[in-house]
Amino acid sequence: MRIRPYIPNKDYVCLSKWIDDERIHAFWCANRLPYPMTPKSFHEFLEKNSMDWSESAYVATENNGQVVGFFCYSVNTEDNIGFLKFIMIDNTKRGKGYGKQMLNLALQYAFQITGAEAVQLNVFSENTLAKQCYEQVGFVERNIDKDVFLYKDKSWSRCNMIVSK
Repeated sequence: MRIRPYIPNKDYVCLSKWIDDERIHAFWCANRLPYPMTPKSFHEFLEKNSMDWSESAYVATENNGQVVGFFCYSVNTEDNIGFLKFIMIDNTKRGKGYGKQMLNLALQYAFQITGAEAVQLNVFSENTLAKQCYEQVGFVERNIDKDVFLYKDKSWSRCNMIVSK
């Protein structure tokens, strides 16, 4: 597996197929984008995050170039803590170790290239499979904010997780 910068005209089609229901969409972006998303709404969102947070989008590919994952990453230069966001794996690849492999590459990039001392992420507590994946690569729960997101009359809690170098 490899990671490379996200290429809008090449990669959007793959990513858009992975978000095939409202719940997955909500888990992935906390409804910061409309469902279903469009190329325009998604790319404007990435551009805004790039300007606001110096965030960059990446894809994970198999060695043959097939896109299998996506994430965004930024590093806060004041506290030297990186932040992973919008993590997604091809839904046909979930449960097969792709997420762990992609996250390990993302952490290698964060620690070795950007010089981050730690990396954090947020995950809804209700997204148990994603949370387990994050724990398996070394993330530990830092805090939980209860009932911060409403999805179809159900309140979800947000868990902040961190891993240190």
